[in-house]
Amino acid sequence: MHTTVLALTALAVTVVALNVQIPLAPPSGAPSITPSLLSFSIEQDRWTDWVGSTSRNQFFFNTLDNLKQLSGSPPQIRIGANSEDHTNFNSGAVFAQAVFPPPTATVPYPEATNITVGDTYYETARFLPPGTHVTWGVNLGQNNITAAVLEAQSIRNAFASSAVKDAGIVLDFVEIGNEPDLYRNNGLRSNTYNVTQYTQDWIRFAKNVSVAAGITTSSHTKFLGASFAGSSHGAGFSPQAIFAAGILDSQPGSLITTISQHRYSGSFCTGSEGLLQDLMSKDTIRGNLTVFAPDIQAVRAKGLDYVLGETNSYSCHGAPGVSNTAGAALWTLDYALFAPQIGISRVFFHEGIGFKYNLIQPATLTRSTLDASPLPAPLPPHIQPQYYAAIIAAEAIGSSGATRATELVVNDALVAGYAFYEGNSLKRAVFINEKAFTRSSANRTSVTIDLNFTSGGSAPRLMTVKRLQIGHADDTAGLTWGGQTYETDSGRVSGRLSVETTSTRDGLVLQDTEAVLMTFN
Repeated sequence: MHTTVLALTALAVTVVALNVQIPLAPPSGAPSITPSLLSFSIEQDRWTDWVGSTSRNQFFFNTLDNLKQLSGSPPQIRIGANSEDHTNFNSGAVFAQAVFPPPTATVPYPEATNITVGDTYYETARFLPPGTHVTWGVNLGQNNITAAVLEAQSIRNAFASSAVKDAGIVLDFVEIGNEPDLYRNNGLRSNTYNVTQYTQDWIRFAKNVSVAAGITTSSHTKFLGASFAGSSHGAGFSPQAIFAAGILDSQPGSLITTISQHRYSGSFCTGSEGLLQDLMSKDTIRGNLTVFAPDIQAVRAKGLDYVLGETNSYSCHGAPGVSNTAGAALWTLDYALFAPQIGISRVFFHEGIGFKYNLIQPATLTRSTLDASPLPAPLPPHIQPQYYAAIIAAEAIGSSGATRATELVVNDALVAGYAFYEGNSLKRAVFINEKAFTRSSANRTSVTIDLNFTSGGSAPRLMTVKRLQIGHADDTAGLTWGGQTYETDSGRVSGRLSVETTSTRDGLVLQDTEAVLMTFN
């Protein structure tokens, strides 16, 4: 098979051998992993381009349904972000009416500066896969409480409709405002705006929004709190700061059950390039996430859940040659799998029409996502390399609904590993080689991974190995997962499955810029 040939080729240039211990039973601290660990945050100005307006966007539906088939649950969907604070409501508006600034080479697909929505806009949630859980944001930034209340009422009505209820589509959270720690920088508040003022604003809005949205102590829908761009931005914005300011002691604050913060690994807002290998490293990934450890601890101490409600590689929609590449798929996979190890329950990767770092491009594009130049022909809906990370994560987690995972100790700065358990039994493992083999690399090396099963019991003798095959880290297409592709017109998988069955005693050859899933028999 094709995969076997690649393994033999890699074997010829193996330069490192790694001995990795894999516990046969989950360590006591191994966190439970939700099937919807890798979820999506979507810029709301063009929401109907994603989901559909008068009928379902079948391509987008298929890409979400693929993940549901593997993990048993569709990804959760958060709708809001930057354009959340530029949205107003008009009952006469059909779907959404948006005003966009002109595209630039740095930001080819900018967010809307103004968006007006009506009831039909929120009702399109019915086109999501059955069983989808949703977070929807309302406008705090423009300090117009009427707009927030009207939006919340319309959201409540949409999710109470028979079409949405019959599909089992559920509103988990309402989010009030996006990245308020940046309001003092983006003109939405004065340049002296601080966390105490924000907390007062939030409570004032939430008292009204809770009534409009039907959020009570007994309702399923609750508030998603904070939604900060980071930790301690500007005037000391952090979960600890809003707790100290009394947000949880207020009546609407008692309806916060989850705290959200946002994280990007760097910025492309001024056009500065990022290096692919800088993104693809265990140190970078862990450094970008562990910075939130004090916040997570403080949130958990209050009995609240913690999510990264918006994240991706480089802010301002990604860096060309980095965010849109195969290497970014490996970064995404390690990033998502590491997050639960430090108490992050779910990771929402941000998406927008034409954004460079998208996992999914759900609409036809007419200008380049890299520099805004006109395309010679329209580019139909398609997935991007990062989507394979979502597929692999869903397959590794599986559909038991009771999976735990632990990071494995791998003595290599560019090789990560995770073991997955159902009950007390080892089921699967993922290994990721993040060494960037690019078009300018001299040669492609590999590592051998020797498996040492620990914690007693009978070690598995056989394993099935499934490979994410990548030509080069800077490729933007042409990946295959177990010999199959999701780069199809429908977004559905195509091609013959190709896997290896081998003895666990033989270990694993893992070449540069490759990920594998091992299933133990």
